[in-house]
Amino acid sequence: MRAERAPRWSWALYALLILVSLPFLLPLLWLLLSAFKTSAAIFSSPFDLDPARLSAANFRQVFAEYPFAWQYFNSVYIAALVVPLTMGLSALAGYAFARLRFPGRDAVFILTLVAMMVPSELTAVPQFVVFSRLGLTNSHLPVIVTQIFSATGALAVFLMRQHFITLPPELDDAGRVDGLGTLGVFRHIMLPLSQPALATVAIFAVLNSWNDYFNPLIYLSREGLLTLPLALQRFTDPLGGVYWNLTLAGGVLVALPVLLTFLLAQRQFIESLAASGTKG
Repeated sequence: MRAERAPRWSWALYALLILVSLPFLLPLLWLLLSAFKTSAAIFSSPFDLDPARLSAANFRQVFAEYPFAWQYFNSVYIAALVVPLTMGLSALAGYAFARLRFPGRDAVFILTLVAMMVPSELTAVPQFVVFSRLGLTNSHLPVIVTQIFSATGALAVFLMRQHFITLPPELDDAGRVDGLGTLGVFRHIMLPLSQPALATVAIFAVLNSWNDYFNPLIYLSREGLLTLPLALQRFTDPLGGVYWNLTLAGGVLVALPVLLTFLLAQRQFIESLAASGTKG
Protein backbone atom coordinates (compact mmCIF):
# COMPACT_ATOMS: atom_id res chain seq x y z
CA MET A 1 0.00 0.00 0.00
CA ARG A 2 1.20 3.51 -0.76
CA ALA A 3 1.53 5.94 2.05
CA GLU A 4 -1.30 8.42 2.19
CA ARG A 5 -0.42 11.81 0.81
CA ALA A 6 -1.00 14.91 2.82
CA PRO A 7 -4.01 16.93 1.62
CA ARG A 8 -3.18 19.52 -1.03
CA TRP A 9 -4.40 22.27 1.25
CA SER A 10 -2.08 21.25 4.10
CA TRP A 11 0.42 23.96 3.13
CA ALA A 12 -2.31 26.54 3.70
CA LEU A 13 -2.94 25.10 7.15
CA TYR A 14 0.77 25.28 8.01
CA ALA A 15 0.91 28.87 6.77
CA LEU A 16 -2.08 29.75 8.93
CA LEU A 17 -0.49 28.13 12.00
CA ILE A 18 2.74 30.07 11.42
CA LEU A 19 0.78 33.29 11.06
CA VAL A 20 -1.15 32.64 14.27
CA SER A 21 2.07 31.82 16.15
CA LEU A 22 3.80 35.10 15.20
CA PRO A 23 2.23 37.18 18.03
CA PHE A 24 3.69 34.63 20.48
CA LEU A 25 7.08 34.18 18.81
CA LEU A 26 7.96 37.79 18.04
CA PRO A 27 8.18 38.91 21.70
CA LEU A 28 10.45 35.94 22.45
CA LEU A 29 12.61 36.79 19.43
CA TRP A 30 12.81 40.42 20.59
CA LEU A 31 13.76 39.30 24.11
CA LEU A 32 16.51 37.03 22.80
CA LEU A 33 18.00 39.62 20.44
CA SER A 34 17.77 42.45 22.97
CA ALA A 35 19.69 40.41 25.53
CA PHE A 36 22.78 40.74 23.30
CA LYS A 37 22.49 44.52 22.72
CA THR A 38 23.24 47.72 24.57
CA SER A 39 20.36 49.72 26.06
CA ALA A 40 20.59 52.25 23.24
CA ALA A 41 20.49 49.59 20.52
CA ILE A 42 17.48 47.86 22.06
CA PHE A 43 15.18 50.77 21.30
CA SER A 44 16.86 52.15 18.17
CA SER A 45 16.93 48.86 16.23
CA PRO A 46 14.78 46.18 17.94
CA PHE A 47 15.21 43.42 15.30
CA ASP A 48 18.67 44.30 14.03
CA LEU A 49 20.64 41.10 13.29
CA ASP A 50 24.00 42.78 12.65
CA PRO A 51 26.60 40.58 14.44
CA ALA A 52 28.72 43.65 15.09
CA ARG A 53 26.02 45.03 17.39
CA LEU A 54 25.45 41.76 19.28
CA SER A 55 27.57 40.86 22.30
CA ALA A 56 27.48 38.50 25.27
CA ALA A 57 28.78 41.27 27.56
CA ASN A 58 25.37 41.65 29.22
CA PHE A 59 25.45 38.06 30.46
CA ARG A 60 28.98 38.45 31.83
CA GLN A 61 28.01 41.69 33.58
CA VAL A 62 24.94 40.11 35.18
CA PHE A 63 27.09 37.55 36.96
CA ALA A 64 30.13 39.77 37.57
CA GLU A 65 28.47 42.81 39.14
CA TYR A 66 25.42 41.27 40.82
CA PRO A 67 24.83 38.18 43.04
CA PHE A 68 22.78 36.70 40.21
CA ALA A 69 24.47 33.28 40.37
CA TRP A 70 23.57 32.90 44.04
CA GLN A 71 20.01 34.09 43.41
CA TYR A 72 19.76 31.64 40.53
CA PHE A 73 20.85 28.88 42.88
CA ASN A 74 18.15 29.93 45.37
CA SER A 75 15.42 29.51 42.75
CA VAL A 76 16.86 26.20 41.54
CA TYR A 77 17.09 24.59 44.96
CA ILE A 78 13.66 25.87 46.05
CA ALA A 79 12.14 24.42 42.87
CA ALA A 80 14.10 21.19 43.45
CA LEU A 81 12.32 20.85 46.81
CA VAL A 82 8.89 22.16 45.83
CA VAL A 83 8.41 20.09 42.67
CA PRO A 84 8.98 16.55 44.09
CA LEU A 85 7.11 17.38 47.29
CA THR A 86 4.15 18.72 45.30
CA MET A 87 4.20 15.64 43.08
CA GLY A 88 4.39 13.23 46.00
CA LEU A 89 1.74 14.88 48.18
CA SER A 90 -0.66 15.42 45.30
CA ALA A 91 -0.25 11.81 44.16
CA LEU A 92 -1.00 10.50 47.65
CA ALA A 93 -3.97 12.83 48.13
CA GLY A 94 -5.32 12.19 44.64
CA TYR A 95 -5.09 8.43 45.14
CA ALA A 96 -6.91 8.69 48.49
CA PHE A 97 -9.71 10.80 47.00
CA ALA A 98 -10.08 8.53 43.97
CA ARG A 99 -9.66 5.00 45.36
CA LEU A 100 -10.23 5.03 49.11
CA ARG A 101 -13.46 5.42 51.03
CA PHE A 102 -13.39 7.34 54.31
CA PRO A 103 -15.83 9.59 56.18
CA GLY A 104 -15.96 13.12 54.79
CA ARG A 105 -14.00 12.29 51.67
CA ASP A 106 -16.19 14.31 49.29
CA ALA A 107 -16.40 17.26 51.68
CA VAL A 108 -12.61 17.39 52.06
CA PHE A 109 -12.20 17.18 48.29
CA ILE A 110 -14.61 20.08 47.80
CA LEU A 111 -12.62 22.13 50.32
CA THR A 112 -9.49 21.32 48.33
CA LEU A 113 -11.15 22.63 45.18
CA VAL A 114 -12.22 25.76 47.04
CA ALA A 115 -8.54 26.38 47.85
CA MET A 116 -7.98 26.81 44.10
CA MET A 117 -10.35 29.78 44.10
CA VAL A 118 -8.98 31.64 47.12
CA PRO A 119 -6.54 34.41 46.09
CA SER A 120 -3.15 34.12 47.75
CA GLU A 121 -3.38 37.79 48.74
CA LEU A 122 -6.34 36.93 50.97
CA THR A 123 -4.30 34.57 53.17
CA ALA A 124 -1.00 36.46 52.99
CA VAL A 125 -1.43 38.45 56.21
CA PRO A 126 -2.36 35.55 58.55
CA GLN A 127 0.37 33.41 57.00
CA PHE A 128 2.94 36.14 57.53
CA VAL A 129 1.88 36.57 61.14
CA VAL A 130 2.32 32.84 61.79
CA PHE A 131 5.75 32.62 60.15
CA SER A 132 6.87 35.86 61.79
CA ARG A 133 5.98 34.60 65.27
CA LEU A 134 7.88 31.40 64.52
CA GLY A 135 10.93 33.48 63.58
CA LEU A 136 11.02 32.14 60.03
CA THR A 137 11.02 35.38 58.06
CA ASN A 138 14.12 35.97 55.93
CA SER A 139 14.37 32.25 55.34
CA HIS A 140 13.27 30.11 52.42
CA LEU A 141 11.03 27.81 54.47
CA PRO A 142 7.91 30.04 54.28
CA VAL A 143 8.39 30.38 50.52
CA ILE A 144 8.67 26.61 50.09
CA VAL A 145 5.63 25.87 52.28
CA THR A 146 3.41 28.49 50.64
CA GLN A 147 4.35 27.25 47.17
CA ILE A 148 3.48 23.64 48.00
CA PHE A 149 0.21 24.38 49.80
CA SER A 150 -1.11 26.82 47.23
CA ALA A 151 -3.74 26.93 44.52
CA THR A 152 -1.26 25.08 42.32
CA GLY A 153 -1.03 22.32 44.93
CA ALA A 154 -4.81 22.03 45.01
CA LEU A 155 -4.88 21.87 41.20
CA ALA A 156 -2.25 19.11 41.34
CA VAL A 157 -4.45 17.09 43.73
CA PHE A 158 -7.41 17.53 41.37
CA LEU A 159 -5.40 16.38 38.34
CA MET A 160 -4.06 13.32 40.14
CA ARG A 161 -7.50 12.40 41.46
CA GLN A 162 -8.95 12.65 37.95
CA HIS A 163 -6.16 10.49 36.61
CA PHE A 164 -6.57 7.75 39.21
CA ILE A 165 -10.32 7.65 38.55
CA THR A 166 -9.62 6.72 34.92
CA LEU A 167 -7.61 3.62 35.93
CA PRO A 168 -9.70 0.42 36.09
CA PRO A 169 -10.46 -0.89 39.62
CA GLU A 170 -9.34 -4.37 38.51
CA LEU A 171 -5.75 -3.14 38.93
CA ASP A 172 -6.33 -2.74 42.67
CA ASP A 173 -7.86 -6.22 42.87
CA ALA A 174 -4.94 -7.76 40.99
CA GLY A 175 -2.47 -6.11 43.32
CA ARG A 176 -4.28 -7.31 46.43
CA VAL A 177 -4.38 -10.85 45.05
CA ASP A 178 -0.59 -10.65 44.80
CA GLY A 179 -0.43 -9.67 48.45
CA LEU A 180 0.01 -5.91 48.12
CA GLY A 181 -1.54 -3.55 50.62
CA THR A 182 -2.95 -0.10 49.86
CA LEU A 183 0.45 1.58 49.77
CA GLY A 184 1.89 -1.34 47.79
CA VAL A 185 -0.79 -0.98 45.13
CA PHE A 186 -0.13 2.75 45.01
CA ARG A 187 3.65 2.35 44.80
CA HIS A 188 4.00 -0.61 42.44
CA ILE A 189 0.93 -0.30 40.21
CA MET A 190 -0.59 3.17 40.26
CA LEU A 191 2.54 5.34 40.23
CA PRO A 192 4.15 3.62 37.20
CA LEU A 193 0.91 4.25 35.27
CA SER A 194 0.80 7.92 36.29
CA GLN A 195 3.78 9.33 34.43
CA PRO A 196 1.78 11.71 32.17
CA ALA A 197 -0.21 13.09 35.11
CA LEU A 198 2.92 13.47 37.23
CA ALA A 199 4.68 15.25 34.37
CA THR A 200 1.80 17.72 34.18
CA VAL A 201 1.93 18.32 37.93
CA ALA A 202 5.69 18.84 37.65
CA ILE A 203 5.22 21.48 34.95
CA PHE A 204 2.67 23.39 37.01
CA ALA A 205 4.86 23.12 40.12
CA VAL A 206 7.93 24.36 38.24
CA LEU A 207 6.02 27.33 36.86
CA ASN A 208 4.54 28.13 40.25
CA SER A 209 7.88 27.98 42.03
CA TRP A 210 10.03 29.56 39.34
CA ASN A 211 7.71 32.53 38.69
CA ASP A 212 6.62 33.16 42.28
CA TYR A 213 7.11 36.84 43.00
CA PHE A 214 4.55 37.49 45.72
CA ASN A 215 5.74 35.16 48.48
CA PRO A 216 9.49 35.92 48.22
CA LEU A 217 8.62 39.61 48.21
CA ILE A 218 6.87 39.20 51.57
CA TYR A 219 9.34 36.95 53.37
CA LEU A 220 12.76 37.79 51.87
CA SER A 221 14.71 41.03 52.13
CA ARG A 222 18.37 39.98 52.25
CA GLU A 223 20.10 40.20 48.89
CA GLY A 224 21.62 36.74 49.15
CA LEU A 225 18.25 35.10 49.80
CA LEU A 226 16.35 36.58 46.87
CA THR A 227 14.94 34.44 44.08
CA LEU A 228 15.01 35.25 40.38
CA PRO A 229 11.74 37.23 40.05
CA LEU A 230 13.03 39.63 42.70
CA ALA A 231 16.58 39.58 41.31
CA LEU A 232 15.36 40.98 37.98
CA GLN A 233 14.30 44.11 39.84
CA ARG A 234 17.85 44.82 40.99
CA PHE A 235 19.27 45.86 37.60
CA THR A 236 18.85 49.58 38.23
CA ASP A 237 21.13 52.61 38.45
CA PRO A 238 21.47 54.76 41.61
CA LEU A 239 18.63 57.02 40.40
CA GLY A 240 16.21 54.13 39.89
CA GLY A 241 16.56 53.88 36.12
CA VAL A 242 16.40 50.38 34.64
CA TYR A 243 19.34 48.78 32.88
CA TRP A 244 17.19 47.18 30.20
CA ASN A 245 20.05 45.30 28.59
CA LEU A 246 20.86 43.55 31.88
CA THR A 247 17.20 42.99 32.72
CA LEU A 248 16.54 41.32 29.38
CA ALA A 249 19.71 39.22 29.60
CA GLY A 250 18.56 38.04 33.03
CA GLY A 251 15.09 37.44 31.61
CA VAL A 252 16.51 35.08 28.99
CA LEU A 253 18.36 33.11 31.66
CA VAL A 254 15.17 32.93 33.74
CA ALA A 255 12.96 31.83 30.85
CA LEU A 256 15.19 29.07 29.46
CA PRO A 257 14.58 26.41 32.18
CA VAL A 258 10.82 26.85 31.93
CA LEU A 259 10.83 26.54 28.15
CA LEU A 260 13.04 23.44 28.30
CA THR A 261 10.83 21.84 30.94
CA PHE A 262 7.74 22.28 28.81
CA LEU A 263 9.43 21.09 25.60
CA LEU A 264 10.66 17.92 27.30
CA ALA A 265 7.29 17.10 28.88
CA GLN A 266 4.76 18.59 26.45
CA ARG A 267 3.46 15.21 25.24
CA GLN A 268 2.74 13.99 28.77
CA PHE A 269 1.25 17.39 29.59
CA ILE A 270 -1.26 17.21 26.72
CA GLU A 271 -2.11 13.55 27.40
CA SER A 272 -2.82 14.24 31.06
CA LEU A 273 -5.02 17.29 30.39
CA ALA A 274 -6.97 15.31 27.81
CA ALA A 275 -7.53 12.47 30.28
CA SER A 276 -8.35 14.64 33.33
CA GLY A 277 -11.85 15.44 32.07
CA THR A 278 -12.91 11.98 30.96
CA LYS A 279 -14.50 11.02 34.31
CA GLY A 280 -16.01 12.97 37.16
